[in-house]
Formats: sequence, structure tokens, C-alpha cells
Amino acid sequence: MLDSQKGKSGTRGLLFSLLLVAAWEAGSGQVHYSVPEEAKHGTFVGRIAQDLGLELAELVPRLFRVASKGRADLLEVNLQNGILFVNSRIDREELCGRSAVCSIHLEVIVDKPLQVFHVEVEVRDINDNPPVFSLGEQRLQISESKQPDSRFPLEGASDADTRENALLTYRLSQNEYFSLELPTSSKMTKRLSLVLKKSLDREKTPELNLLLTATDGGKPELTGTVQLLVSVLDVNDNDPEFDQSEYKVRLLENAAKETFVIKLNATDRDEGVNGEVTYTLISVKPNGRPLFTLDENNGEVRVNGTLDYEENKFYEIEVQATDKGNPPMAGHCIVWVEILDANDNAPEVTMTSLSLPVREDAQPSTVIALISVSDRDSGANGQVACSLTPNIPFKLVSTFKNYYSVMLDSVLDRESVSTYELVVTARDRGSPSLSATTSILVEVADVNDNAPTFAQPEYTVFVKENNPPGCHIFTVSARDVDAHENALVSYSLVERRVGERTLSSYVSVHSESGKVYALQPLDHEELELLQFQVSARDSGFPPLGSNVTLQVFVLDENDNAPVLLPPVSPGVSGPVSELVPLSVGAGHVVAKVRAVDADSGYNAWLSYELQPAAGGARSPFRVGLYTGEVSTSRALDEADVPQQRLLVLVKDHGEPRLTATATVLVSLVESSQALKTSSRASVGTAGRETALVDVNVYLIIAICAVSSLMVLTLLLYTALRCSAPPTEGACGPGKPTLVCSSAVGTWSYSQQRRQRVCSGEGPPKTDLMAFSPSLPPGLDRQDREERLEAGSNHPEQVSFVQTPSLQEVYVNFL
Repeated sequence: MLDSQKGKSGTRGLLFSLLLVAAWEAGSGQVHYSVPEEAKHGTFVGRIAQDLGLELAELVPRLFRVASKGRADLLEVNLQNGILFVNSRIDREELCGRSAVCSIHLEVIVDKPLQVFHVEVEVRDINDNPPVFSLGEQRLQISESKQPDSRFPLEGASDADTRENALLTYRLSQNEYFSLELPTSSKMTKRLSLVLKKSLDREKTPELNLLLTATDGGKPELTGTVQLLVSVLDVNDNDPEFDQSEYKVRLLENAAKETFVIKLNATDRDEGVNGEVTYTLISVKPNGRPLFTLDENNGEVRVNGTLDYEENKFYEIEVQATDKGNPPMAGHCIVWVEILDANDNAPEVTMTSLSLPVREDAQPSTVIALISVSDRDSGANGQVACSLTPNIPFKLVSTFKNYYSVMLDSVLDRESVSTYELVVTARDRGSPSLSATTSILVEVADVNDNAPTFAQPEYTVFVKENNPPGCHIFTVSARDVDAHENALVSYSLVERRVGERTLSSYVSVHSESGKVYALQPLDHEELELLQFQVSARDSGFPPLGSNVTLQVFVLDENDNAPVLLPPVSPGVSGPVSELVPLSVGAGHVVAKVRAVDADSGYNAWLSYELQPAAGGARSPFRVGLYTGEVSTSRALDEADVPQQRLLVLVKDHGEPRLTATATVLVSLVESSQALKTSSRASVGTAGRETALVDVNVYLIIAICAVSSLMVLTLLLYTALRCSAPPTEGACGPGKPTLVCSSAVGTWSYSQQRRQRVCSGEGPPKTDLMAFSPSLPPGLDRQDREERLEAGSNHPEQVSFVQTPSLQEVYVNFL
């Protein structure tokens, strides 16, 4: 019945302990709970989410997690209800030993935003360890000469529990000779001893068998027993005595083996063998017997193992001095050894949370990692300071005692540095100082902050006309210093109109390779310059891009043969017929062949050549090499053929040279016949001149109107250019005139045509290139005079600028 009542009382105390939850300590920022050791799995500890001010619905999204040093599986949190419960067996003695206070320190971490809470769970001791004696029996030898009230020390029991659960009481089995004296202080100044109540009589009672019972103060009580075997000896009535009953010694941890601790000295007032003393090591508490040795002859105590301050700070050594009498007598003393801390433990660095990689656009003060440090030493040896690798865009900030945050200190640029190795160094203040390091490899994640760039803002491309459709004319290339999809560049045309057509009908660009293709054959006579832009854009978000300008010059090919102009007389086609009097002298101009070439440059430079007559006969006519004028080379006579067919070959200077042939029919007549024909021609000419006068009147009126309109247009254009920036315009017509020269002379006539230079920017361009070297040395005087005369009679204004090697001729056609 009594046992049942005790069981119910213990159950009520356990339930009360389970429901006890500590509140926030003022200013500490910690939540305290308490739980008894050996609690069952699932035992309620506290509503941790509620006490931390967190909503149950945000535990999972905010990555609620619990971390602890040492064993992390003792306690667990139910994320559904926010309750902290016991997850596995908690043994206080295993966790904290005999420490008066035993706590489990938890670190609760939530993200979005990152918060850290510190929770302390106190583990309360329960009476789960009975008192234990180190030996199963203790043997005592007591001389019969001992007087009543003599005391005989006993080795007490030890209890692994703490506080009231470790408070021991002793009782001795009923007997007539001995009583029990209990200790009265923790320092054992009054030790557990047997007290002799009356004198012993060896002959009557040579041996006593007693039972010593130790009972702790827990509920329920636990007990331990030891057998006391007392042997009654014959007279040796003086015990060895130590100089003092207790000795105190301080010793550094990690002292080397055989290090001297203390020398004990005990004396015996007996003489002879009864006065000779030997020393015996009775016990070393707690559990430290192998750590010390005692010389049985001289009483020297020395270190025999490794002393660790972090494991035990005090040792209690019980020494017995025994004489050699018969029976031997013994004296006892206690040596208290205090262990002093040495800086033998390096700090420990623990990474509790990482947030990697870091975007290069992350703002300063962004938390990268959480770090905790610890040192098992005490005092200055256990005080730790942390530092971070210098000259990097990160900093170390202390958030709590021995807790740090690694934060971004300045902006990042992945294109400059893509990876950082952070080295966190923890150093204690011991002497010599010990340190520990940990490395964090921080990768910088790319963002699309760089647009593609071209090597130069503008490229010039030369393409020959009549190219095959789809031919590759150029390749553009842009580079993006970003990474991955942010560096993938695609190309496209900046669409616009070229005259009446779209740009994409002329050229295209491959989106991946940047190759530019001509979609159709280009014609120099239609389009001399095609200027457009190609856009390069990356694949980032948002995408970035840039443009490059391409100037495609279409080079002329000799693809147009000379074309003969119709004769002066209207309505006349085919060969030109001319009547020449036999009386004309040398140099008389008979006819003039006119031709044009749609090409430009040397390809449009024409020369005239008279084909040899049949049979090799020398013709009395010649043709101007560059004027096309057919004239007599000598005076005519009756021996000349009256009907002559002259073939004038017109050739350009291209490669290959293209030609055209003009036919001039010359009839040699008498002077009177020529005069009649001439008078009839004069009448016709007069009629034509009258009609031409009327046409000229209208032409002059038209020219004046156009000139006025042109002046007004120029004034408006100048005002617009001064008031607004230039805009992209359509391709316009121009009047480029190209006068070419070589070692054989100067091209004296060029087709008046409208050429388009398509750049998309600014007004149409009119180009004039004129080259005129000196006359070739192979010409005779007559040819030179003819060519100079032809230049002076040409309906064009010619001006010469003499340079050391080149005459530039600027020709302005009316």
C-alpha cells in the first residue's frame, strides 16, 4: 500500500514537471523550458512556436529548423502544432555528468526573413541511480586495545545523481560494539566512520560481520549496501598519524606523466616494526584511480595519466598509512587536487546556415552565412574572437554571444570576380593562442547587366555587283561578358526602307552566326552604297542589346557595253550618211559618233577607233580617239572611192573590254552638188532652228521656275537643319560624273544619269572624280591640236589644276 502511494505521488510530480514552461527572461532573448531526464518519447516540453511568436502556418514556408550542439536528436519539433517534444532518451548523467546545472541549448532558425532564436531546455535530475560502493565488502582490522569512542573511517558510497537525489544517509546493522558516525559537510571534514561503543575482546569476538546501507534522498528512495568485515587484532595500540588530515594541491592539466604532486608523511609512536609505516592509495574520486600513483615507502604522489580540466576539475585522493605491527595499525588523510585550466583546446567553428550562391546584384548587408564558435577551455582561454579574410566585399558581424553573421559589405561584379573564398578565423585569448579556421566558397551568380558589344561601331564592306543571290558578304560578331543565357547573342536587322523597298529584300543576317547575306544580285548602276544597322541582343531578362552600322559599297563591274546615241537629225536611224566635197582639205570634220556607257570609272571611259578598209587600202578619213569626230586625214582627190563605208569601233576600258560599232556612209561629190545639198539642208536647218527658238523660250521659262523653286527649297532645308537634328532620309538621286584618265589621254564624255547612294542618313550624295594626266607622248602635233580644240569646243566647262603629277578636271554638265 505504501509503495502504491509513493508511485502515485511520483506520477503527480512528473506531470507537474512536464507542464512547467519558463517565460522569456528580460533582455536575454532566450526561451527556457525544463524536462525531466528519462522522459518517454513524445513527452511534451513546450509550445515553442507560440512562445517564439511564430504562426503555425509559416513554420514550413520559412524553413523552421532546430540545431543543437552535440546530439541533435534528443528533442524535436512537430511542425504541425509547433510543440517541442522529447524525441529520444535523455540521460542527464551521460549528458552533463555531475554538473549542478544541465541544459540543452537549441538554436531555432527561420528564413524569409532570417531569424535566430536561442532556446534553453533544462534537464532535471530524477532519482534513477542508486548509491554504489566501490567495493563489495570492506575489511577492517581493529586492535583489541582500542578505546571506546575510537573511530574507523569507512569508504562511503557514491550516487551519480545530483542535489537531493545524491544526498546519502547511512545505517548500520544492529550490533553491540559499533555505531555509525555520519559526515556533516561536503568537504568530508567529518567522514563516515565506525565508532567503537565498548572495548573489544578478541578472544570472545575475533570477527564481526556488519552490513552498511546507504540510502539517497530521492523519491522513491534507492539504497546500496556493503559488507563490513571487522577483524579484531592483538595489541598494537598506536596508529600512524599524518601531519594533517587534509592536503590541498593545485596542478595544471595535461601535466606530464611522473609529475610530482605531493609527498605525504605519517608517523607512528610505536617502536620497531610497529612504527614502520607504508602508504597505500585507497581511492581516487571521481573514477580517477589510474591517474595517480603513490610510492608505498616514501609517500610521494605522482601523475600517472592524462589530466583534463574539461573532464574533471577536482580529484579526491584517499591515502592510508599502515604500520608493520601485528596487527598493523593505519592512519588516513585526504589529498584534494585542484586541476588548473591550460589552453589546450582550439576553438571550434560551426557553420549553421548557408545562403549560396549570391547574386551579383545582391544589396549590401545581405546575410550569406551564420557561424557559431566555441572553446572548451575556461577564462581567457575560452574567450574567442573571430575575423574574416581582409580586402573582400564581405564582413563579419557579431549577432549574439559567440554567434556571427557573414554579410555582404559592398556591391559585387561577377565579370570582375566570380568566386570568393572566405576564411573565417576563430582565435582564443590564451597563451599561446590557439585558432581554428573554416572556409566558405562563395559563387557569384550572374545577372544580365552587360549588353553585347561590337569591336567597332561601324564596318565598311566592299561587294562586287552581280553577286549570286544568297552570297555571304560579311560576318558581324558581338561579345557579351555575362554568363550562360545572359551571354547568348542573337542578331537581327534594324528594318527600314531603302527607297521603295524594304531593307530585308536586299540583305539578311543569320540570328546565331551573325553572317550577313545578299539576298539578290546588287547593281552598282542602281545602288552604289547600302548603309544599314545590325542589332545584337542577348537572351537575358530583361534582354539588352546594341547596334552596329554596316556600309556596303557596291563595286562596279564592266557589265554594260557602250551604247550609240542617235544622230543629230531627228527621225534618222541606222548608218549615218554624209556628203563630202572633194575640195575639202585635211582636218575637215565629216561626222561625229556619240556613245555612252552605263558603267562608271574606267569601265565607262570610251575610245573610238576606225576599222581598216578592206584590202588594206589607206583611208582618207580618221576618227578622234576620245572625241569620236570623223575627219579627213588628207586632201581628197578623184582617185578616192566615191562611196566609202566607215566602221567606227567604240570600246570601253573595262575588263574584258566591251565594244559597239557605228557605221558612217561617206559620199564624195563635186563642190556644186555639195552646195545644192547644203542649201537644201540649210532650209531644213532654218526651219528646225525656228522651232528650236520656240522650244528654247519655254525651256528658259522652265529653268527660271525650277531655279526659284530650288532656292526656296534650299532656304527651307537650311532652316530645318538648324532647328532640328538630322533624321534618317530616303535615298535620293544624284548626278555623279566620272572623268577618268590614263597614260593615253582623258575620257571626255560621260553619261548623264541618276545614281542612288543609299545610306539612310543625310541627303543624297553626288560624287565627281576627275583624272587627267598630260597628253600621251605618242601623239603627233596634229592630234594634240585636235584634242585641245575638241576640249575648247566641247559644250562643257573645263578647268585644269596643274599638280606635279596629276591634272584634275572638274566637269559640270549643263
